[in-house]
Amino acid sequence: MRRLWNSFKIAFAMYSKIPMPRADWEKENMRYMMCFFPLIGVVIGAVMVLWSQAACWLEAGTLLRSVGYVLIPVLVTGGIHLDGLLDTADALSSYQTRERKLEILKDSHAGAFAVITACCYFLACLGIWSELGEEQVRLLAGGYVLSRTFSGLAVTAFPNAKKSGTVALFADAAQKRCVEITMYVLMALSAGYMCFTNVKLGAAAVAGAWLTFVYYYRMSKKQFGGITGDLAGFFLQICELAMAGTVYLAGKF
Repeated sequence: MRRLWNSFKIAFAMYSKIPMPRADWEKENMRYMMCFFPLIGVVIGAVMVLWSQAACWLEAGTLLRSVGYVLIPVLVTGGIHLDGLLDTADALSSYQTRERKLEILKDSHAGAFAVITACCYFLACLGIWSELGEEQVRLLAGGYVLSRTFSGLAVTAFPNAKKSGTVALFADAAQKRCVEITMYVLMALSAGYMCFTNVKLGAAAVAGAWLTFVYYYRMSKKQFGGITGDLAGFFLQICELAMAGTVYLAGKF
Protein backbone atom coordinates (compact mmCIF):
# COMPACT_ATOMS: atom_id res chain seq x y z
CA MET A 1 0.00 0.00 0.00
CA ARG A 2 2.86 2.37 0.74
CA ARG A 3 4.26 1.90 -2.78
CA LEU A 4 0.83 2.49 -4.32
CA TRP A 5 0.38 5.67 -2.30
CA ASN A 6 3.82 6.90 -3.33
CA SER A 7 3.09 6.07 -6.98
CA PHE A 8 -0.16 8.04 -6.70
CA LYS A 9 1.64 11.06 -5.27
CA ILE A 10 4.35 10.96 -7.93
CA ALA A 11 1.79 10.72 -10.74
CA PHE A 12 -0.10 13.79 -9.52
CA ALA A 13 3.07 15.70 -8.66
CA MET A 14 4.50 15.05 -12.12
CA TYR A 15 1.44 15.55 -14.30
CA SER A 16 -0.67 18.08 -12.42
CA LYS A 17 -0.47 21.23 -10.33
CA ILE A 18 -2.53 19.65 -7.54
CA PRO A 19 -0.52 19.89 -4.28
CA MET A 20 0.75 16.51 -3.12
CA PRO A 21 2.71 15.31 -0.07
CA ARG A 22 6.37 14.68 -0.79
CA ALA A 23 7.46 11.29 -2.13
CA ASP A 24 10.93 10.03 -3.02
CA TRP A 25 11.28 9.55 -6.76
CA GLU A 26 12.80 6.10 -6.47
CA LYS A 27 12.29 3.20 -8.85
CA GLU A 28 10.19 1.26 -6.36
CA ASN A 29 7.92 4.23 -5.72
CA MET A 30 7.42 4.82 -9.44
CA ARG A 31 6.54 1.22 -10.25
CA TYR A 32 2.78 1.81 -10.44
CA MET A 33 2.80 5.52 -11.26
CA MET A 34 1.23 5.15 -14.71
CA CYS A 35 -1.73 3.30 -13.17
CA PHE A 36 -2.76 6.56 -11.49
CA PHE A 37 -2.04 8.85 -14.43
CA PRO A 38 -5.61 8.63 -15.87
CA LEU A 39 -7.05 9.76 -12.53
CA ILE A 40 -5.80 13.25 -13.32
CA GLY A 41 -8.23 13.08 -16.23
CA VAL A 42 -11.01 12.38 -13.73
CA VAL A 43 -10.15 15.64 -11.94
CA ILE A 44 -10.09 17.60 -15.20
CA GLY A 45 -13.41 16.11 -16.34
CA ALA A 46 -15.05 16.85 -13.00
CA VAL A 47 -13.88 20.48 -13.06
CA MET A 48 -15.13 20.84 -16.64
CA VAL A 49 -18.60 19.65 -15.63
CA LEU A 50 -18.61 21.92 -12.58
CA TRP A 51 -17.63 24.88 -14.73
CA SER A 52 -20.42 24.02 -17.19
CA GLN A 53 -22.95 24.12 -14.36
CA ALA A 54 -21.47 27.26 -12.83
CA ALA A 55 -21.48 29.01 -16.22
CA CYS A 56 -25.20 28.23 -16.57
CA TRP A 57 -25.89 29.55 -13.08
CA LEU A 58 -23.90 32.72 -13.83
CA GLU A 59 -25.58 33.02 -17.24
CA ALA A 60 -22.12 33.33 -18.77
CA GLY A 61 -21.86 34.03 -22.47
CA THR A 62 -20.57 31.54 -25.01
CA LEU A 63 -17.12 33.12 -25.19
CA LEU A 64 -16.50 33.14 -21.43
CA ARG A 65 -17.82 29.61 -21.09
CA SER A 66 -15.57 28.38 -23.91
CA VAL A 67 -12.50 30.10 -22.51
CA GLY A 68 -13.08 28.19 -19.28
CA TYR A 69 -13.24 24.88 -21.14
CA VAL A 70 -9.97 25.65 -22.93
CA LEU A 71 -8.07 26.84 -19.85
CA ILE A 72 -9.17 24.26 -17.27
CA PRO A 73 -6.95 21.42 -18.59
CA VAL A 74 -3.99 23.79 -18.76
CA LEU A 75 -4.54 25.05 -15.20
CA VAL A 76 -4.93 21.55 -13.74
CA THR A 77 -1.89 20.11 -15.52
CA GLY A 78 0.27 23.21 -15.43
CA GLY A 79 0.70 22.99 -19.21
CA ILE A 80 3.13 20.08 -19.10
CA HIS A 81 1.48 18.35 -22.06
CA LEU A 82 1.14 21.61 -23.97
CA ASP A 83 4.90 22.03 -23.65
CA GLY A 84 5.30 18.67 -25.38
CA LEU A 85 2.97 19.75 -28.19
CA LEU A 86 4.99 22.89 -28.86
CA ASP A 87 8.39 21.19 -28.67
CA THR A 88 7.17 18.51 -31.07
CA ALA A 89 5.81 21.14 -33.45
CA ASP A 90 9.26 22.75 -33.59
CA ALA A 91 10.94 19.40 -34.18
CA LEU A 92 8.55 18.24 -36.90
CA SER A 93 8.70 21.61 -38.67
CA SER A 94 12.50 21.53 -38.80
CA TYR A 95 12.61 18.71 -41.40
CA GLN A 96 15.99 17.75 -39.97
CA THR A 97 17.48 14.33 -39.31
CA ARG A 98 16.03 12.12 -36.57
CA GLU A 99 18.96 12.92 -34.29
CA ARG A 100 18.53 16.66 -34.80
CA LYS A 101 14.79 16.42 -34.14
CA LEU A 102 15.50 14.72 -30.81
CA GLU A 103 17.88 17.52 -29.94
CA ILE A 104 15.20 20.11 -30.75
CA LEU A 105 12.80 18.32 -28.39
CA LYS A 106 15.27 18.91 -25.56
CA ASP A 107 15.77 22.60 -26.41
CA SER A 108 14.01 24.77 -23.83
CA HIS A 109 13.62 27.68 -26.26
CA ALA A 110 10.35 28.07 -28.17
CA GLY A 111 10.77 28.43 -31.90
CA ALA A 112 8.53 30.23 -34.37
CA PHE A 113 6.58 27.08 -35.20
CA ALA A 114 5.85 26.47 -31.52
CA VAL A 115 4.31 29.94 -31.22
CA ILE A 116 2.29 29.45 -34.41
CA THR A 117 1.10 26.03 -33.22
CA ALA A 118 0.07 27.43 -29.84
CA CYS A 119 -2.02 30.16 -31.45
CA CYS A 120 -3.66 27.77 -33.90
CA TYR A 121 -4.29 25.15 -31.21
CA PHE A 122 -6.01 27.51 -28.80
CA LEU A 123 -8.07 29.09 -31.56
CA ALA A 124 -9.19 25.65 -32.74
CA CYS A 125 -10.08 24.62 -29.18
CA LEU A 126 -11.97 27.84 -28.54
CA GLY A 127 -13.91 27.51 -31.78
CA ILE A 128 -14.89 23.88 -31.21
CA TRP A 129 -15.82 24.25 -27.55
CA SER A 130 -17.97 27.27 -28.35
CA GLU A 131 -20.13 24.96 -30.48
CA LEU A 132 -20.66 22.28 -27.83
CA GLY A 133 -23.59 22.01 -25.44
CA GLU A 134 -23.83 20.72 -21.88
CA GLU A 135 -24.40 17.09 -22.85
CA GLN A 136 -21.35 17.14 -25.10
CA VAL A 137 -19.27 18.68 -22.33
CA ARG A 138 -20.34 15.94 -19.91
CA LEU A 139 -19.48 13.33 -22.53
CA LEU A 140 -16.05 14.78 -23.26
CA ALA A 141 -15.26 14.89 -19.54
CA GLY A 142 -14.61 11.16 -19.92
CA GLY A 143 -12.23 11.86 -22.77
CA TYR A 144 -9.58 13.21 -20.42
CA VAL A 145 -9.40 9.76 -18.86
CA LEU A 146 -9.50 7.98 -22.22
CA SER A 147 -6.63 10.00 -23.68
CA ARG A 148 -4.47 9.17 -20.65
CA THR A 149 -5.20 5.46 -20.87
CA PHE A 150 -3.97 5.47 -24.46
CA SER A 151 -0.90 7.40 -23.36
CA GLY A 152 -0.24 4.91 -20.56
CA LEU A 153 -0.48 2.00 -22.98
CA ALA A 154 2.00 3.71 -25.28
CA VAL A 155 4.56 3.88 -22.46
CA THR A 156 4.40 0.11 -22.03
CA ALA A 157 4.01 -0.91 -25.69
CA PHE A 158 5.70 1.65 -27.96
CA PRO A 159 9.48 1.79 -28.50
CA ASN A 160 11.35 4.56 -26.70
CA ALA A 161 13.28 7.03 -28.81
CA LYS A 162 15.91 7.45 -26.09
CA LYS A 163 17.37 5.22 -23.41
CA SER A 164 17.16 8.16 -21.02
CA GLY A 165 14.37 10.66 -20.37
CA THR A 166 11.02 10.69 -18.61
CA VAL A 167 9.22 8.05 -20.67
CA ALA A 168 12.18 5.69 -20.65
CA LEU A 169 12.50 6.08 -16.88
CA PHE A 170 8.82 5.36 -16.22
CA ALA A 171 8.71 2.50 -18.73
CA ASP A 172 11.68 0.89 -17.01
CA ALA A 173 10.16 1.35 -13.57
CA ALA A 174 6.64 0.27 -14.56
CA GLN A 175 5.10 -3.08 -13.78
CA LYS A 176 4.05 -3.37 -17.40
CA ARG A 177 1.45 -6.10 -17.07
CA CYS A 178 -0.24 -4.32 -14.17
CA VAL A 179 -0.19 -1.00 -16.02
CA GLU A 180 -1.63 -2.57 -19.18
CA ILE A 181 -4.51 -4.23 -17.32
CA THR A 182 -5.26 -0.99 -15.46
CA MET A 183 -5.23 1.00 -18.68
CA TYR A 184 -7.58 -1.41 -20.45
CA VAL A 185 -10.01 -1.38 -17.52
CA LEU A 186 -10.03 2.42 -17.29
CA MET A 187 -10.26 2.66 -21.07
CA ALA A 188 -13.36 0.46 -21.08
CA LEU A 189 -14.91 2.46 -18.23
CA SER A 190 -14.25 5.86 -19.81
CA ALA A 191 -15.37 4.75 -23.28
CA GLY A 192 -18.43 3.10 -21.74
CA TYR A 193 -19.30 6.29 -19.87
CA MET A 194 -18.99 8.35 -23.05
CA CYS A 195 -21.15 5.97 -25.08
CA PHE A 196 -23.70 5.72 -22.26
CA THR A 197 -24.01 9.52 -22.26
CA ASN A 198 -24.68 9.49 -26.00
CA VAL A 199 -24.03 6.41 -28.14
CA LYS A 200 -23.37 8.19 -31.43
CA LEU A 201 -21.25 11.01 -30.03
CA GLY A 202 -19.42 8.71 -27.63
CA ALA A 203 -18.52 6.31 -30.43
CA ALA A 204 -17.29 9.23 -32.51
CA ALA A 205 -15.07 10.45 -29.68
CA VAL A 206 -13.61 6.98 -29.10
CA ALA A 207 -12.95 6.63 -32.83
CA GLY A 208 -11.21 10.01 -32.86
CA ALA A 209 -9.00 8.97 -29.94
CA TRP A 210 -8.14 5.63 -31.57
CA LEU A 211 -7.21 7.22 -34.90
CA THR A 212 -5.00 9.73 -33.10
CA PHE A 213 -3.33 6.85 -31.23
CA VAL A 214 -2.57 5.07 -34.52
CA TYR A 215 -1.16 8.30 -35.98
CA TYR A 216 0.92 8.80 -32.81
CA TYR A 217 2.51 5.37 -33.18
CA ARG A 218 3.34 5.75 -36.86
CA MET A 219 4.56 9.34 -36.60
CA SER A 220 6.74 8.79 -33.51
CA LYS A 221 8.33 5.65 -34.94
CA LYS A 222 9.00 7.19 -38.35
CA GLN A 223 10.11 10.65 -37.27
CA PHE A 224 11.83 9.94 -33.94
CA GLY A 225 12.37 6.19 -33.67
CA GLY A 226 9.98 5.93 -30.73
CA ILE A 227 8.24 8.02 -28.12
CA THR A 228 9.51 10.58 -25.62
CA GLY A 229 7.89 12.64 -22.88
CA ASP A 230 7.37 15.52 -25.31
CA LEU A 231 5.73 13.25 -27.87
CA ALA A 232 3.44 11.90 -25.16
CA GLY A 233 2.34 15.47 -24.42
CA PHE A 234 1.84 16.08 -28.14
CA PHE A 235 -0.40 13.02 -28.33
CA LEU A 236 -2.57 14.04 -25.36
CA GLN A 237 -3.21 17.53 -26.69
CA ILE A 238 -4.01 16.35 -30.22
CA CYS A 239 -6.13 13.46 -28.94
CA GLU A 240 -8.29 15.70 -26.78
CA LEU A 241 -8.76 18.19 -29.61
CA ALA A 242 -9.61 15.34 -32.00
CA MET A 243 -12.25 13.97 -29.63
CA ALA A 244 -13.88 17.38 -29.28
CA GLY A 245 -13.77 17.83 -33.05
CA THR A 246 -15.31 14.44 -33.82
CA VAL A 247 -18.07 15.01 -31.27
CA TYR A 248 -18.87 18.34 -32.93
CA LEU A 249 -18.90 16.80 -36.41
CA ALA A 250 -20.95 13.78 -35.33
CA GLY A 251 -23.52 16.12 -33.82
CA LYS A 252 -24.06 17.67 -37.24
CA PHE A 253 -25.16 14.39 -38.83
